[in-house]
Amino acid sequence: MAMTEGALPAPDPREAAVALFRRKKRIALAVPALLLAYFVYVFFAFDLPGLAEKARWQNARILLSDTYSHKIHVTRDNRRGGITVSKEGERNGVFAENALPGWVSIEGETAEIELPRGHSVSFGPDDTATYHHPEFGPITVSAADGVQLVNLAEADLPDFVSFSSSRVDIRTGAGRLTMTRSRTEVFRYFFGWEMFWFTLDSPYYDRSAAEILFGQRIDPERANIAGAVHDFWHNPLWRHKDVMWAIFETILMAFLGTMGAALVALPLAFAAARNFAPLAAVRFGVRRLFDFVRGVDGLIWTIVLSRAFGPGPLTGALAILITDSGSFGKLFSEALENVDGKQIEGVASTGARPVQRYRFGVIPQVMPVLLSQVLYFLESNTRSATVIGAITGGGIGLLLTQAIITQKDWEEVTYYIVLIVVMVIAMDWFSGWLRRRIIKGSAG
Repeated sequence: MAMTEGALPAPDPREAAVALFRRKKRIALAVPALLLAYFVYVFFAFDLPGLAEKARWQNARILLSDTYSHKIHVTRDNRRGGITVSKEGERNGVFAENALPGWVSIEGETAEIELPRGHSVSFGPDDTATYHHPEFGPITVSAADGVQLVNLAEADLPDFVSFSSSRVDIRTGAGRLTMTRSRTEVFRYFFGWEMFWFTLDSPYYDRSAAEILFGQRIDPERANIAGAVHDFWHNPLWRHKDVMWAIFETILMAFLGTMGAALVALPLAFAAARNFAPLAAVRFGVRRLFDFVRGVDGLIWTIVLSRAFGPGPLTGALAILITDSGSFGKLFSEALENVDGKQIEGVASTGARPVQRYRFGVIPQVMPVLLSQVLYFLESNTRSATVIGAITGGGIGLLLTQAIITQKDWEEVTYYIVLIVVMVIAMDWFSGWLRRRIIKGSAG
């Protein structure tokens, strides 16, 4: 057909295809270029080369060894005198003078301490101590008049030595020497969590499981199993009783917060659903309320509530309740907007009142979704309650924070982390099992 005068020519399909190909080619080249530019920016903005230089891998390796080993402390009191040898520096782990480890010899205020791989430490007179390094040589420090270097200048110290006028810290893979004005201490590492079951003052310490279960009575006043369970449960170093109570507090915090949020959000969700709240102003107000309470992070609510109500597990539960009320409100209202109106009409045809219509025509439709969301949040809040408990002073989070801050024994930190992981796995299994049972029952 001839083209009429003034009409635009038809576009050439080949030119359109070529233009589309060129546009996609530019996009394909631009995206990797933008990603490369971003990674280059991150490389310099976060100073990754400087970070690698600042990294102290020796300290990281010692910290890692702390997680799976225990330390025997050789401590000298620089003010009152006296040298003690103890496991983890605890009173319940002090060695008797006639039962010292073979690698420690003590004579008055002096001592010789053998460490692995040819390292050793000598406690000399006048509050001096010498770390003998087989490659670097001896490093002697004194606490007689403040912490001072005796045989080296500060500029000559190797990387594994940290020195100031109040403290010296020598850390190697063989052991550690620390000195302050008040005391000098040597740590030697051994594999395992020492005194995890029983302390040295327990008659069941260093006894095999067979001796406790099937052997003769160890403690004349108690049966073996009852006495062993009592000493383990009341272990003053690992505090198993307090730890289990802290785990219970964490789970309770998550349960109260999650279930309380669901009870608060469900009735409010009807006011936010389009098919149950005809007034737009009401829907707008309720939805903005949901946005506000979930828009503020749970940690912020925790800090605010702890100032208002004081620390404690209940404050953590309230923080979870407030945050999850907004999340549940949004999820529940969206589920309500998707219900089948025919079921509601069928219940209404029987003469049911509005509350009965909701109870028998709406809730059964949304219950599987609601329960699935609640159980998922319960599992997630079990992890959140650990962090919240560190702020509010409740649960296993408090014990974990205390262990990290004091830096006393990192094996305790590992113990708490293992328990937290086990707790989360158990809650995941339980919520999954309960979700399947309830939804299957609802479907049936």
